[in-house]
Amino acid sequence: MGSFKRRIKERLEKYLELDTAGIRNTLLNIFLEMKEATVDAIHKILSKKYDVSQNMVASMIGYVHSKLGILRAHKESYKTPIVYTLKEDYIELVKSALIKPMPI
Repeated sequence: MGSFKRRIKERLEKYLELDTAGIRNTLLNIFLEMKEATVDAIHKILSKKYDVSQNMVASMIGYVHSKLGILRAHKESYKTPIVYTLKEDYIELVKSALIKPMPI
């Protein structure tokens, strides 16, 4: 694994370590299952299990997109919502980070 991917994996693992409620873990699992989603779609899924606002979900997705760099954002036009997809290069990396046991 290249040093760039190794750094992303370390950031991802740190991001998941700080997840006490499991929301971040669920967020990444949603991207693995759905392939592409909007903030609204993810909010609808997460709000069934967790007490999260749309702004919280948008913030988490924004962090994963900008700081971890594992998401691709696409917007058809200025009237449509941004559609996020997990980059193909990082699917296995995310899967391996999610399998790793959480520290107690």
